[in-house]
Amino acid sequence: MAKDLKNILINRIHDKQLLDYAERYLSENLIDIGCGTKPYKDMLSPFVEEHVGVDHEETFHDKSNVDLFGTAYEIPSDDGHFDSAICTAVLEHLEEPEQALRECHRVLKPGGNAIYSVPFIWHLHEEPRDFYRYTKYGLKYLFEKAGFEVLQITPLSGFWVTFGQLFVYNIYRFHQGPLRYIPLIPALGLVIQGISYLLDRIDKSEPWTWMYMVVARKP
Repeated sequence: MAKDLKNILINRIHDKQLLDYAERYLSENLIDIGCGTKPYKDMLSPFVEEHVGVDHEETFHDKSNVDLFGTAYEIPSDDGHFDSAICTAVLEHLEEPEQALRECHRVLKPGGNAIYSVPFIWHLHEEPRDFYRYTKYGLKYLFEKAGFEVLQITPLSGFWVTFGQLFVYNIYRFHQGPLRYIPLIPALGLVIQGISYLLDRIDKSEPWTWMYMVVARKP
């Protein structure tokens, strides 16, 4: 529960933007690259007919949600099989992001859309498999080099949400051992997230975003 409370603000911001883009850009059969527990299956069900999750055999997540075992570099699918794709907070964990984008491009039909969420300002996580952070210019370059047409690159926050969320993660370092039973830090984390959200509404300095969401199309 504490983990959910720690991320409640950024999850809501991310999922709201994903829902908006899903309604506009996703259709028919969807490939979810690095699906993990497939957390967006229910949310995306009104927009797609089939939601196929691909992940690797060594995933730490519950494998019951994985439909295809493969990698972002080798998806076990024919060329041009899928109408749309999503890949959320995965690209930073891949040693060869261009290769992964080319593989997504391969399995999409011409005219198919892909939605990616990718961090810009964020702490180390899932170490040691944490390799990159991306500016909007780097993302445009990578996607176009892989053959995509970039439709949207949207910053999901400004300075205040980014700073506030990192502050929350920092204080959670002390929420362990006997202290994990004391609700002070989770409560403080919620207050910080609430203040960060309000400040971000007033002053959204987008160059400080924690994450971008990219919509790209296979021509």
